[in-house]
Amino acid sequence: MRPYHHISIVECGEPLVEIPLQLFAVELPHPYAKLGAIYGAYSPYYLRQSVVENLIQAQNYLELLRPHWRIQIFDGYRPVNVQQFMVDYSFATALTERGLIEAELSPDKRQEIWEVVYQIWAVPSMDEKTPPPHSTGAAVDVTLVDDAGQVVNMGSPIDELSERSHPDYYANHHHPDAKQYHAHRQLLNDVMLKAGFQRNPREWWHFCFGDQMWAWLNNQANPANNFTARYGRIF
Repeated sequence: MRPYHHISIVECGEPLVEIPLQLFAVELPHPYAKLGAIYGAYSPYYLRQSVVENLIQAQNYLELLRPHWRIQIFDGYRPVNVQQFMVDYSFATALTERGLIEAELSPDKRQEIWEVVYQIWAVPSMDEKTPPPHSTGAAVDVTLVDDAGQVVNMGSPIDELSERSHPDYYANHHHPDAKQYHAHRQLLNDVMLKAGFQRNPREWWHFCFGDQMWAWLNNQANPANNFTARYGRIF
């Protein structure tokens, strides 16, 4: 279990609604769909209604700071079956990158690889008390696109299984572009935070509103808070 799984969920019943993609940048077809993930009734470009409203606010804040820049929506709602698909895909990719064969893995080595995968990916749990954040419709993976229509370099790609994914990785790094990478990550965080989101401490691209992680991060920031989650798992 993750620390935020101790947060209670009081489902508010708010619907999933389609993100108005004309207001944002978007990668089409969707990256996971291209890999073979099957979403079913809702596309990955759906979120809870209040989450969409806050995302629009974040885009408006960005426009004030960087005219003609856009938030790019990488991934929103993700049913548990897609979470399982991507966890399995990431495990297989990690094996390939290391030149390993699954059938030849020792139990310790297998455990080591799974620990790497779960540093980024939430467990595809069907337990209603421990839903993957994206399966609640309250989490969104985003990056930035500049006024020339180019995806802004954040110093690492979304979903990378490395420490470069940590939001402050470049804060005091010796890389020649570290200051720029960190500034871009901070800009994204600033506009999302102003719109009510919280950022995953392990992923510069993952933001949430109303789920267990969001409530837990708010409570961590101010011990006087007693936030609960308003969104549970959908399918």
